[in-house]
Amino acid sequence: MSAVESIWRGRRGGVTIGAFALIFLAAVESLAVTTVMPIVSRDLHGEELYAVAFAGTLATGVIGMVAAGAWCDRAGPRGALYAATGLFLAGLVIAGAATTMPVLLVGRLVQGLGAGAQTVALYVVVARFYPPAVHGRVFAAFAAAWVVPSMVGPFLAGAVTEYLHWRWTFLGVAVLVAAAFVLVVLLLRDVDLGGGEHEGAGRGIGRRLLFAVMVAVGAVAIGFAVDAPEAWRWPLAVLVVLVIAVSIRPLLPVGALRAVRGLPSVVLMRGVVSGSFFAAEAYIPYLLIARFDVPPTVAGLALTLAAIAWSTASWLQGRFGDIWGSTRIAASSLVLLGIGMAAELLVALGVLPPAAAMIGWGFAGGGMGLLYPRLTVLTLADSTPTDQGFNSSALSISDSTGSAVAIAVAGIAFGSALIAGSGFPIVFLIAGGLVLLAVIPGLRLDPRHPHRG
Repeated sequence: MSAVESIWRGRRGGVTIGAFALIFLAAVESLAVTTVMPIVSRDLHGEELYAVAFAGTLATGVIGMVAAGAWCDRAGPRGALYAATGLFLAGLVIAGAATTMPVLLVGRLVQGLGAGAQTVALYVVVARFYPPAVHGRVFAAFAAAWVVPSMVGPFLAGAVTEYLHWRWTFLGVAVLVAAAFVLVVLLLRDVDLGGGEHEGAGRGIGRRLLFAVMVAVGAVAIGFAVDAPEAWRWPLAVLVVLVIAVSIRPLLPVGALRAVRGLPSVVLMRGVVSGSFFAAEAYIPYLLIARFDVPPTVAGLALTLAAIAWSTASWLQGRFGDIWGSTRIAASSLVLLGIGMAAELLVALGVLPPAAAMIGWGFAGGGMGLLYPRLTVLTLADSTPTDQGFNSSALSISDSTGSAVAIAVAGIAFGSALIAGSGFPIVFLIAGGLVLLAVIPGLRLDPRHPHRG
């Protein structure tokens, strides 16, 4: 490979390393929090906000995605990247220094804003800093930035919590993010990253941002519904879900919520399976630690196995996906997810030992690894140059919103369990129900010309 083509040499190499590090550290943080949150919520006496600590970050990420996309279109990615990383850092520091669960939640909300915006800004930096011939290599590097954290992040987070303190899973990452950010700033300071080259760039952003805020507020409100009087919890949750459904429609392709064939079903399926997987995953370390007294270091292995299976299945899909076809991949993925949910449910019921939760979650990770990249491929295949940004954004928004809502609803169910010990089984039943629901859009993935809502 020539120096011109390399993404790892000279200034370009420095930017690649810095951007890779920012994504790597965001991945480490995401997986670490899933592992240590049972300990954090116990220490801060905030078990009732356990689900909101996950759902809130995903929800505010939607606002960050919409805002950063418009900022990049109008003024270039530099300012958006700086603001996004600053917010992410501020959120880490607030969470790491928190002495109460509400303060930690504030940190998580700020962190979500930064994380959502940072991803979008980095993608635009790639588009404007690197020549098109190497874009594929850069995005492959970004994908790899998730693989290593997924293998070692949960274990390291458990070790840090056991031998140091859970606060270092936030503050330690903050120090490393600051170092990576300084590297990127120094290398990009005199590089022309462009501005708003298209007339009307960012037009309609006020309306889209308003809807994004409504979606985020709704997702967080569901989590707080667990503190409402028992008679009002579920009516309030249903009302908020309806508000989210109305608010998210302009951010998705027309017909997405009705599973219209083609791109709308692709986008809908992404949200449903994400909700299923991440709602269950948020409670797996909690189940192992609270029910079986498994150390955090060992509990994190369930996430590690799922991550290894995810990356392996993604590689297989990349090589053989076109041969297998989308329908077969979707069906296989849902079967693997179903196996994973069934294993977690049986462990929660005491039918299977804790080790089965770890093994079963590996199956679920494999299902996600097959399906996630395939849905992205279908989205790009059903997009034109004029709507690639909108459709890519819609896919990410569906992903984050589906996860946030499902985690929040699972939190209400967990906190409302009438029979002692039934909370965990109810969570995994909800996640399994979403897998079954995903069959509907899964049968309607055939590409058709999309329309914007």
